[in-house]
Amino acid sequence: MRQDSDAVNVPACFISNHEGFLGSIKNLIRDFVVTEIDITGQRVNTAADTQTAACASSHQNNETRAEFEEDSRCLVSQDADDSADCGDDVTIPSPGSFDLSVILGQSVSDELEQFVLTLKDEKTTKQELSLGCFPDKHHRANVHRAVRHRFPFLMTVTIQPEIRVREDPDYRELSQLVTEDEAEDFFRFIDAKVRGSSYTFGPDDSKEHRTVVHHFLSRRFGKLVETKSFSDQGTTAISVRLREQGRPKKRTAEERKEEEVYTGFTLCKENLETLEAISYMAAALGVLPSDFTYAGIKDKRAITYQSMVVKKVSPQRLKEKTAEFEKRGMRLSQICSVSEPLRLGRLQGNHFDLVVRDLRPHRATDTLTNTHTRLAGLVQEAVENVEARGFVNYYGPQRFGSGQSAQSDRVGLALLKEDMVGAVRLFFTPDESDDPQSHAKRHFLETDNAKESLALMPLSKARERLMLRALNRYGTGPDGCAQAWLSLPHSMRVFYPHAYCSRVWNEAVAHRLTTLGHRARRGDLVWRQEGQKREEDTGETSLPEIHVVTDQEEQEGVYTLGQVLLPMLGNTVMYPENAMGTWFQERLARDGLDECRFRVGSLKLNLPGCYRPLLAFPRNLRYQLQRAACEEGGGEATGGSSSRRSDRQLNGTTVGGKRDPLALTLNFDLDSSCYATICLREIMKCDP
Repeated sequence: MRQDSDAVNVPACFISNHEGFLGSIKNLIRDFVVTEIDITGQRVNTAADTQTAACASSHQNNETRAEFEEDSRCLVSQDADDSADCGDDVTIPSPGSFDLSVILGQSVSDELEQFVLTLKDEKTTKQELSLGCFPDKHHRANVHRAVRHRFPFLMTVTIQPEIRVREDPDYRELSQLVTEDEAEDFFRFIDAKVRGSSYTFGPDDSKEHRTVVHHFLSRRFGKLVETKSFSDQGTTAISVRLREQGRPKKRTAEERKEEEVYTGFTLCKENLETLEAISYMAAALGVLPSDFTYAGIKDKRAITYQSMVVKKVSPQRLKEKTAEFEKRGMRLSQICSVSEPLRLGRLQGNHFDLVVRDLRPHRATDTLTNTHTRLAGLVQEAVENVEARGFVNYYGPQRFGSGQSAQSDRVGLALLKEDMVGAVRLFFTPDESDDPQSHAKRHFLETDNAKESLALMPLSKARERLMLRALNRYGTGPDGCAQAWLSLPHSMRVFYPHAYCSRVWNEAVAHRLTTLGHRARRGDLVWRQEGQKREEDTGETSLPEIHVVTDQEEQEGVYTLGQVLLPMLGNTVMYPENAMGTWFQERLARDGLDECRFRVGSLKLNLPGCYRPLLAFPRNLRYQLQRAACEEGGGEATGGSSSRRSDRQLNGTTVGGKRDPLALTLNFDLDSSCYATICLREIMKCDP
């Protein structure tokens, strides 16, 4: 029932009692392929063209990494906050959230950073910096947008095709009237130009000072905004609203049409992280990484297929770049016009094609002549059990940043405790290796010198570079560290508190199974059957009613273990009304979070929480067992669906006293945010 596990933060509680077997995964990139299943239930590469089919035929197999991907199957408490966990309301990364080196090139980006530091030191408005020439108008537009969002106190000026930057004198004047953070946020609000939107400055009880601010805003921005003072709970503040009729700049009909263009496509990538692929495509197309949207993040060491949408790029223009992308391990297919961007979590799940190699029994007592026969029986029993009984729906080790010295859940705990400095130092904890990334992290922890560490950090490490740039600009104290976290997109920022909540959930489900067994018990939370109906017109699942199991329902066996839910920590969820409710309270108190509201206002994070099923079930499960030496040539095999087995046995061949190792091919579907590696743990009874 229980077994020691090397997987960090993933307890070893199992549902079935079969013996299992040993083996290894991801020996080759083609051994793990994941294909998204869209909200209509179709695999995204079903209608792939010949180009993508070639990618699929030469590579088979991967797993979804749940960093940044929220659980579309998770049942969200009703909350209108746009930071909701596990729902569709996930903030799209802003232009300022990405490394300007992608847009400007590394050398120009570094020069711009130095220019900004010089402005701060010398306090002069006469300095100016050339960012270079940008013949493509789309590229110029994105340079203007990214630079102004990242550095609101700069003006960008085009002397076609050259772009120059200088300090904005209006920003300097406003920053003398309000705080520097408020001035930056106000200029970002102005630059976003969202009609009807508003911005509110901090409380200001001085009428004379408010009058000065009103006059400045009216004089410099009166055509764009209207201002007013309002009182709330004894304090007074200034609210600024963008005028409905305000047109901050004139755009040609062609530019307006380009802004509204959305192009969808299927991306097949190999040995690339999703954000790394997006950064490369954005630079090649002259758009921002934030102009790409997707339903979920995919693993690096794998072949993955996923839907994407890019804004402001026509299908024809995207097709012209496909040959260039292919050289970087990216194949694009099904390129077509669409009406809107994608949203995180907008998928039913993922289809997995994976290979487990070097199969062998847990107990090495079998003779050479019966090892393969015994393995065939072990595999059949294991697969049939998991298909029928499911597996514990743990969050996988990817959720916690496996391989890192400092796990992501520890960073998340520090953020929930609003220990910004501690969270940054945990974030930069290096691995034991001496690769460039670890060397840069080690240098930062030893010297506190963000600028030198940035120079050492590889260009591919986007998150680390964003943090170091912010730390270089704002300092390494509490406020500077908070600004460093704010430099990350919301979906990256919220990942760390989610990792902590996932760790507690994993511990909770192991405790629940150990202490209360494998039946639905009084006080457990379940969803009612009527809440699981799927709306055919939208493909969305309506929120079920959360129900507390009664004594009578436990005695009559009304609910099964597969219907039991455990809450993900948050400020809107209810907790089980049995011993598990007490366990959650004690667990949070042990980490100093007994009074935690799961909001970090300074980082704009809110975790309302959600409910996650205790069990998950693979669908459309099939397997095939064959000799690895004959794998490419179609050697003898048994397999099929888990409920059907061929009569042919694997006898194999013996060479030098050793038999050919066996390989197991598995194909199955999982709901979003369920982990194939966790399913494999239940099948194999070990960490693959």
